[in-house]
Amino acid sequence: MTSKITSKIPISILDFCPILVDETPREALQQATNLAARAEELGYKRFWVAEHHGAQTVASSATSVVISHIASNTNTIRVGAGGVMLPNHAPLVVAEQFGTLASLHPGRIDLGLGRAVGGTPGNEETMARALRLAPEARARYVSDVRELQCYFREPQPDQEIRAVPGSGLDIPLWLLGSSTFSATEAGTLGLPFVFATQIAPHLVGQALESYRANFRPSDALDRPYAMVCALVIAADTDDTARFLLSSLQLTMIERLRGKLGPLRRPVQSLDEVSTPEERTALERFLPLAIVGDRQKVFDRLDALIAETAADELIVLTLIHDQDARHRSFEILAEHRAFALG
Repeated sequence: MTSKITSKIPISILDFCPILVDETPREALQQATNLAARAEELGYKRFWVAEHHGAQTVASSATSVVISHIASNTNTIRVGAGGVMLPNHAPLVVAEQFGTLASLHPGRIDLGLGRAVGGTPGNEETMARALRLAPEARARYVSDVRELQCYFREPQPDQEIRAVPGSGLDIPLWLLGSSTFSATEAGTLGLPFVFATQIAPHLVGQALESYRANFRPSDALDRPYAMVCALVIAADTDDTARFLLSSLQLTMIERLRGKLGPLRRPVQSLDEVSTPEERTALERFLPLAIVGDRQKVFDRLDALIAETAADELIVLTLIHDQDARHRSFEILAEHRAFALG
């Protein structure tokens, strides 16, 4: 039985610009652009892309460049980063990049900030060296967020360094996280917070409680605003959804084996391509994946929204077949829980 929805919330999309097997990054980026245009037609609020480095699965490493292209090929949907990994960048450079984006696309740019390196599992240290990341970079995260905020404010007469473009522009900052650390800091800074249930589903309640308990009103927000990210695959039948999920399951199996290649084609059964131990491990990696037909997905989404009291939902959907991927978002747009348009 579907739970009663008392008020609607916005729904948005998080995209990794996934590279499919036998596909080029150019094709992946074009598919992301096409999906953003379709999301705009359906009434989704935001289309965010994520910064990852060195992953054969992800084409959105140059996040601000991808945002610029997608924003130029859409008209109304908000476009942003989910997120920029701030330790990898000087705050001034981020301010100038997103100030440029906001100048080109007024009122449509969001900036989500993470504190990870954004490398593939197991190669974080190697990637940190390739990015010339200073050992103290992650420890500076909160002070870097504050510095970034200063660059976006109206400049003070004695301010020596200004972001041009950037100064005085309305560019919403979000903190992203999968733990209580970023949740607490987002609350303390009075910023909106995004929790990644696809990474740490067992911490969502604790993180959101910490965020709300530590929230202090700010120029950005007068009350907490929590967005929850969920991994969702919806299809016209439950069997179809489970079949589509196998592409992601194959990717997770590759991750367990120490490699991470392009998104594979789905298979009818994992038994011939994985061990029992690997299939057991998948249950730990994907415990909150919302997969199924319309009614099953709607029921699970209702439960997630009720459990988290989310102000907004952002959906990550990794499907090899692009028609099926679009269909998943079309099904979600039919749910009465969401405010569209």
